[in-house]
Amino acid sequence: MRSTSTIRRRHASLHRWWAAPLVLSMVGAPLAAAADEEPRPEADTVLSSYGEVNFNRPRQARDAQMDLRRFVLGLEHRFDEHTKMAAEVEVEHAVSSADDPGEVEIEQAWVERELGQSWRARAGLFLIPMGLLNENHEPTAYYGVERNFVETAIIPTTWREGGLQVTAILASGVTVEAGLTTSFDLNKWDATSTEGQESPLGAVHQELALARARDWGGHLAVNWRGVPGLLVGAAGFAGNGTQGEAGKPQAMIVLWDAHLRWTPSRFDLSALYARGTISNTARLNGPLVGSPSLIPAEFDGWYVQAAVRAWAWRELTLSPFARYERYNTGRQYQDLGPGLTPPALPTQGVITLGANLAVGPGVVLKADVQSFQAEHDRDRLDLGLGWSF
Repeated sequence: MRSTSTIRRRHASLHRWWAAPLVLSMVGAPLAAAADEEPRPEADTVLSSYGEVNFNRPRQARDAQMDLRRFVLGLEHRFDEHTKMAAEVEVEHAVSSADDPGEVEIEQAWVERELGQSWRARAGLFLIPMGLLNENHEPTAYYGVERNFVETAIIPTTWREGGLQVTAILASGVTVEAGLTTSFDLNKWDATSTEGQESPLGAVHQELALARARDWGGHLAVNWRGVPGLLVGAAGFAGNGTQGEAGKPQAMIVLWDAHLRWTPSRFDLSALYARGTISNTARLNGPLVGSPSLIPAEFDGWYVQAAVRAWAWRELTLSPFARYERYNTGRQYQDLGPGLTPPALPTQGVITLGANLAVGPGVVLKADVQSFQAEHDRDRLDLGLGWSF
């Protein structure tokens, strides 16, 4: 799904080198306006889109599949010099109905007001500023056909909440973002499904769909860009996850990350570590004993990645890359007593080698191979087509 990068970076992005926006200037004065009527201010509306078509072939050729992974339409409208709104609608897996796998989602819908040169406030549904991918997840913005596992299994991209956020852009190159938002809902946990083992927080995020809001969460992100080409940052989120459900204890969910990206000359180097914890899981898991998926107390992951702009000709740019990541969605479970506490899940290590071929400013062709160290039957070849404007 798109990002506050899409709509933040992207609305820094919508006007960047890859942007090709359609701008509709609408001067809405009536044809017979009175001579003494003040002219209405010009308003700009910008349309955007991104999407990707992916092919995955694992070791067993019979399991190969091709998918319109996502198609997104975005809209940004500036009401005046200081106020704008942005929204995005996403369709996943091409077809959405009661009998089909697709989903239709509102990824973002917010209004932002500038409060001077260095401050702005945003309210509505927006992406949480965490990690390198959550706000910048268009296919033209990352390497590889699929998004990395750490920033999908541990940080549940594209993670969004409803609430209020304030941003300060300081002269020292530091950007601070803080907000009060809706939180997760652990009452949604399905112990009979493996969804929680794939992404603990992805299984209980609410996406502002009739979101329970008795208990709220808070986030803080600090990023430093004081040296050209260098980004260093960290972010954290904390909020109760049981929403005051009768008979259930408070369960504080904490997720934090530290990240770095450095782009000297032709190189693009990045690293990230993310860790999550959930409190009081022993009491929450008590009634679930015997089910295949209990709620973990700890989960974490990290990756390092290197890419290089190796070749360019006219509108083509080839960038090979390599990524190594390790993650565990069930690092630890709270003690439930002898024979009842599930063992920690195995740590998964994944090596990804591939290349992005940029075709002009907004189209990318991708190819990679992935090796899963703990589950070799998941090894696969991936091919992808993506666009963003």
